[in-house]
Order: sequence, then structure tokens, then C-alpha cells
Amino acid sequence: MKQATLQSNTGGTIQVNEEELGTLQHGLRGEICLPDDPGYDEARNLWNAMIDRRPGMVIRCQGTVDVIQAVNFAREHQLLLSVRSGGHNIAGKASCDGGLMIDLSPMKSVRVNPFDQTARVEPAATLGDFDKEAQAFGLAAPLGINSTTGVAGLTLGGGFGWMSRKYGLTIDNLLSADVVTAEGQLLHASEHENSDLFWAIRGGGGNFGIVTSFEYQLHAIGNEVLSGLVVHPFDQASELLGKYLDYVEDLPDEMTCWVVLRKAPPLPFLPEQWHGKEVMIFAVCYVGDMQEGERVMAPMRSWGDPIADVISPHQIIDWQSAFDPLLTEGARNYWKSHDFNELSRVALDTVVDYAGRLPTPECEIFIAHMGGATNRIEADATAYPHRDTEFVLNVHTRWGDPAEDEICVDWARQFFSATESYANGGVYVNFMSDDEAERVEAAYGSNYHRLSAIKSTYDPENLFRMNQNVRPG
Repeated sequence: MKQATLQSNTGGTIQVNEEELGTLQHGLRGEICLPDDPGYDEARNLWNAMIDRRPGMVIRCQGTVDVIQAVNFAREHQLLLSVRSGGHNIAGKASCDGGLMIDLSPMKSVRVNPFDQTARVEPAATLGDFDKEAQAFGLAAPLGINSTTGVAGLTLGGGFGWMSRKYGLTIDNLLSADVVTAEGQLLHASEHENSDLFWAIRGGGGNFGIVTSFEYQLHAIGNEVLSGLVVHPFDQASELLGKYLDYVEDLPDEMTCWVVLRKAPPLPFLPEQWHGKEVMIFAVCYVGDMQEGERVMAPMRSWGDPIADVISPHQIIDWQSAFDPLLTEGARNYWKSHDFNELSRVALDTVVDYAGRLPTPECEIFIAHMGGATNRIEADATAYPHRDTEFVLNVHTRWGDPAEDEICVDWARQFFSATESYANGGVYVNFMSDDEAERVEAAYGSNYHRLSAIKSTYDPENLFRMNQNVRPG
């Protein structure tokens, strides 16, 4: 095995000789992958094509013992360290230039216990992997909206999607986790064991260690939900968004209604003359009795003159993956996001204004409908603090040509600035881009100082720094 030149976490470089690499490989079930080795590009590639980093070495872990060995190696050699699970994070923190990437992508198992309605999930399993196993028993947990997202990153940042108003955030359904710390210790974290660590990983990101197994509470909801899209001409957006504000105010927890503004993709249920034109979409999901769902959705479905209404019972697996074709890997992505306690009509006017000036056909603005069960937990009960947030606005800028980088990023930043005064100052950590280190404290609000103290306990040297970083206190 060749020697390797790796980036130190103190700024210099470190030579790792052939003997050291051989000893490391001998203790692994997985593989060491260097820049000239087969599989290196597959290991380092991330969902967001804006991120093109080249680690000096990748360790492709097959299990928890491999993770422990890799962490010990990184700590002992003071290496710059990143951790890849699903690789879907917008900021691309899973990779690093010159350092060591711990690649968890081989660790994808999902084990469902239908008798106590729990699941054990390894970190690189995707939401689709999780859903398929749980749905075999008519069970589900609140996850995100893109089935290719990794379970680990979603959970560690908080996690929300179509079922969250009914069942809470992903972290509100987390029962325990196995965590490899910076010292290479394997700890079990739950409400009753290492409870400070359990508190921190529920929203605090990858700052405190590497989770090798998550245990979730599942819910018996069957295999179908009433869900779908109502697509409207863009010129009706201002009027309909005013109605939307009134409509969502008193909705039951079972009902979630998101807003999407974008150019219409070439979907088969949309007339061809609308393809590529700006539209406003209500994306809805009712988790409960279908007839009651029909009644709750009826007022919203009566508005305006929609281009298409494709609401019907859907298999949960199908609905959870419905947006996958719009979020495939390999595109360039830049996001900006705000949290809102309420949305004013003036704020929505700004949203509509910018939605009429999307820089590319792949860009979109979405308003996620929060509240319900997500807000019935105290702000200091978990690391995720935004329990008063009713809406999350995500400016999802997406394009293919690097020549469009400046125009797309500038548009997103301008939109972010134009809506900032209406927001509550918070931000969902999983929606933060790579250039937003100054927002980390806002992401954690009043919980930041406690997180910093816990960081000092479990990672005082900040080995796990390739993330939206909480520094040791």
C-alpha cells in the first residue's frame, strides 16, 4: 500500500507511511481508498455538484468497529476529518480537501421490530430504505420529502416532512442512538443513558460524534395517505396565498399544506403549454381518515381555476419519493432559508416578486408548513430550538452550468435579504449553505451555550469540525 499525504487539522500536512496504512487496513473490515484507487471518486462525490473536494484518504466503513478505528486514526494523527453518510447535505460538509473522510455509505441496514413498533437504522440508509422496511408492516416515522436523503444527516439536524405536524420532528421520534465519540468510545445515548449527549444529537448535527445506529419510534398509519398537488397559474399566486394564510391557521395536525413556486416541470398531468412557465403549487398530505381528509382539503381545492388537481390516495412510499426527479444528484445547488413565526401578506408579496424572476427552470421557492406537534415541545427539550416556527422558507437555487453560478447565487442572496426583516432570525441547520458559519448561533438560539458545553465534554479538540460547527465552550 502506498503512503499518503494528509491535511492536518492544525493547517499543515502529515505523511502516513506504508506500514501505518497497512496496520490500519489490517484492522478494518472496510477499505482504505486513496486518490488513485478505484472507487475514490464514487466515495468523495456528493449530491451537490457545487462541492468538489478531494480528501487525502477515504475509509469506507463496514460497521461500528471500522468507525472506531477510523476515528482513533484521525485523532492520533491530528487529521482534518469529515464524515459522509448520505452525502445529501447542501453545504457539502461530508467532504474535506486533503483530510480523512470517514465514509459510512456501506452501513445501510434497517431493522424493523413490528411488535414494539421500533426501527434500528444505520447512518447511510436513505429515507427510501427506511420507508420501505417500515411500510412492510404499515408503519412509518416522520422523515423528509426526498427519499434519497440520508437518515443520519436529516435526523441530526432535526428532520421534518409530511407527517411532522402529526407526529413531530424526526428527532422527537428518536429513542436512542449509538455514538462513537472523539475518544473512540462507543456510547449508548438515550433519555436515561448519556442523556446530555442524547439531548445534543437531537438537532445539534454531527458535532458530538458519529452515530452508527439510530433507534426510532414508529407509528401505525397504514400504507396510504391522501396527498398530491394542486397547480395554479402564477398570476393567481398573490390572491391564493392570501387565502392560504387564513386556511392553514386552524388546520388539524393531520393536514400539511406546503407552497411551491417554480417553473412547471414536464410532468405528465400538466398540459404541455404550461411546461416551463411559472406556476404556484399547493403540495398537501393528510395523515388520517381519507373521508375526513377530503373534507379538510375541500376549501383549498375550490380556489381559483387550477391547471391540475392530482390529489388522491397514494402509497406512502410513492408520495415520499414523488419529488425525487426534481432533486437528483449532480446539479449545482445553493440554498438560503428563513424561519417565520407568521407570514405576512407583505412578506408573501416579496416571495411572489422573486418567484417571477427565477434564474433557471430548476429553481424553486418552497414554504414548509410547520406547527402542530412540532411546536408542542419546549425549546430546550432538544438541541433543535425553533419550536415556535410556523413556516420555513427555503430558497432552492439549482442549475447545471458553472457559468451561471454568480447569477444564481446572487439571486438567492438578494431574495434572502429582501425577506429577512419578516423572519424570526432562526434557521433550520440542514438548510444552511457552506458560507453561513456566522448563522450557527442563530440556528441554535438559546441552546447554543449548552451545546458548546457538551461539545467541550465529548469533543474538546473539535475533531468533528466539518459541520455547521459548534465550538467547544
